[in-house]
Amino acid sequence: MKSDVDKLLKKNRQLNQLDSVKVVSHVQREKGDWFLNTLMLDGYDIAFKYKRKKLYRNLEGASVNLTYYPQSETVAGFEMEYMKVVRVRRS
Repeated sequence: MKSDVDKLLKKNRQLNQLDSVKVVSHVQREKGDWFLNTLMLDGYDIAFKYKRKKLYRNLEGASVNLTYYPQSETVAGFEMEYMKVVRVRRS
């Protein structure tokens, strides 16, 4: 039986999966009705972002499994790449 992650990855070729990566930094900030979460991972120089309706437990120091895809946004005239997380689970 295939897992949910395998089904997601097969359905959308842009999705990527990271397993058992350590979270170095986890920042949550409120924006309107949403909480924007930014993760920095050990060994990666790019931000992993997701949003939730409620505060999420602090993941700093935890190992997580992430399903994500690359995105970019313009900040102060500069285009910056980040990873948009669609699924996060503690491992």
